[in-house]
Amino acid sequence: MHYVTAGDGTQLYVKDWGSGPPVILLHGWPLSSDSWDDQAMAIAEAGFRAIAYDRRGFGRSSQPWTGYDYNTLTDDLAAVITQTGVQDAVLVGFSMGGGEVARYMSRHAGRSVSKAALISSVVPYMRQTDDNPEGTDQGVFVEMLQRIKEDRAQFFATFFRDFFGVSLMSHPASDEVIDWARSVAMQASLKATLECAKSFATTDFRLDLAAFKVPTLIIHGNEDNTVPIDASGRAAAKGIANARLIEYDGAPHGVQVTHKDQLSDDLIDFLRD
Repeated sequence: MHYVTAGDGTQLYVKDWGSGPPVILLHGWPLSSDSWDDQAMAIAEAGFRAIAYDRRGFGRSSQPWTGYDYNTLTDDLAAVITQTGVQDAVLVGFSMGGGEVARYMSRHAGRSVSKAALISSVVPYMRQTDDNPEGTDQGVFVEMLQRIKEDRAQFFATFFRDFFGVSLMSHPASDEVIDWARSVAMQASLKATLECAKSFATTDFRLDLAAFKVPTLIIHGNEDNTVPIDASGRAAAKGIANARLIEYDGAPHGVQVTHKDQLSDDLIDFLRD
């Protein structure tokens, strides 16, 4: 199986590696399921079934004009779960993908899910408000959208350096990885890129946290400048029952690359627990 059909006919490209207990990997913005390849291989080699798919509008999936709100994106996840026939799956959401995990737990009552993991996730709420003072100022997102509209290739060149924590003094990801990430990001439609950025920047998942009824692992770098840990990983750990938070000291946002072996090991330990 290479594609799943969503409720509105959108075709979702799916990778399905290995056999055993199922693990569904949800990628971050603005990448594709390819960003999970290192972990997916490790998970499959450890005796699990690793399923990763391209979000609508990204990678090899269809690029519809609509459907980039979290309710629709979560219904896409439900279609993947149904059409792959999985039961007792572990959902693993990176960055934007964490929002789909959270909304699935509430909107679909966690059907067929046995565990959940949030990696560098946007959950519970990114936007700064009076009751969410640790969030990011809305002006940051407005500027980001404007820069994408003006020259998204140039925007991504800078964005991914921050994403992977690359600076004059630190090079946890190679120039080639940054070039690859930018090329994957440019495969997405401009519409999907903009609308999904609006969705993860403005969707409040705080009420979804109570719907987590399964063991939950939260992994977040404490030097994540893309999704700062105080308003995300630490807040989610406080709001989700049976959650365990692992902080990666000095880690940036893109831990799938910068801490790929540690992340694979921690995920597999969680799967086996």
